[in-house]
Amino acid sequence: MFGNVYGLDLGTYEIKVYDKKKNSIWKEKNAIAITNKKEFFSVGDDAYAMFEKAPQNIEIQFPMKEGVISHFYNMQYLLQNLLKKEQHFVRGSKYIIAVPTDVTEVEKRAFYDLVVHSNAKAKEVRIVERGIADAIGFGLDVKNLPGVLVVNFGAETTEITILSYGGVVLNKLLKIGSSTFDQAIKNTVRYQHEFLIGHLSAEELRKEYGVSPEDVTEDFKVAGRNLITRIPEQKHIAKEIVQEAMREPLQICLHEILSLLERTPPEVQRMITKNGIYVSGGFANLKGLKEYMEDKLEIPVHIAKQPEFCAVTGLKNIIESKDLMKMTYSMLDENYRWMR
Repeated sequence: MFGNVYGLDLGTYEIKVYDKKKNSIWKEKNAIAITNKKEFFSVGDDAYAMFEKAPQNIEIQFPMKEGVISHFYNMQYLLQNLLKKEQHFVRGSKYIIAVPTDVTEVEKRAFYDLVVHSNAKAKEVRIVERGIADAIGFGLDVKNLPGVLVVNFGAETTEITILSYGGVVLNKLLKIGSSTFDQAIKNTVRYQHEFLIGHLSAEELRKEYGVSPEDVTEDFKVAGRNLITRIPEQKHIAKEIVQEAMREPLQICLHEILSLLERTPPEVQRMITKNGIYVSGGFANLKGLKEYMEDKLEIPVHIAKQPEFCAVTGLKNIIESKDLMKMTYSMLDENYRWMR
């Protein structure tokens, strides 16, 4: 008998975990603080709280990069410590991991090895494509629908997935996410105002203004450094500047959605055009995103109620259903791709 069953959605900046025994979903920042480039200082939310504030001898690292594991052992240490928090961690458990579709089999294997070769001593590890987990998290009957388009706006990636009868028809992983928009805001504010702001201030501006030009909002004030006087100060940043900065990366995402739709088989495309696009991921909380996408794509858009939890909710539903569990696979099975 398994010790427990966990569903893991490992994002670039956040980890979401479903714990079957406690029937709960929790999240924590995917960050780790390292002192003097060699000693682990803190992990998760505690480490992220030091981001852009830590002294020079403490470096804040994010072990995931653009949807895949970039620092394997740091990620392993981080995950083990997070699972141990508040007695979440139970050895000999089963793990279901949501992974990006449009990555190499070696990169997918890293997600598998992350748990298999850890102190978790996992009884079983199974994989499912994140696009499938997202669709199930929406409550869609993915095994019987001839056409579903899911867009997951993450921190460093946007994953576009087209499904038909439970299988992936087409998939595209863009290296554009909320951090891309934040960097664009930082660059534009620096160019327009000779004013340097940090990642967290850019994130505040993005969340405050969104992309809807109709919303009446007073100019938001953020802290930064005047590049002319070199003095820290606070400055009001206009909504138009922020929204203009976000427009280019967002247009790239929408262009790729349309491009993928053009390559989609006609019957699948017809179903998607009729039922609309399903949007998940933390960036989907952006004000006015639904209306903006519908205006540009001329297709109905559905935003998940809690978009950042959509994939892990899908993992929860998979774990609770023997039928949906058949959509997962073990990377040890010789029938699956990486073994071929």
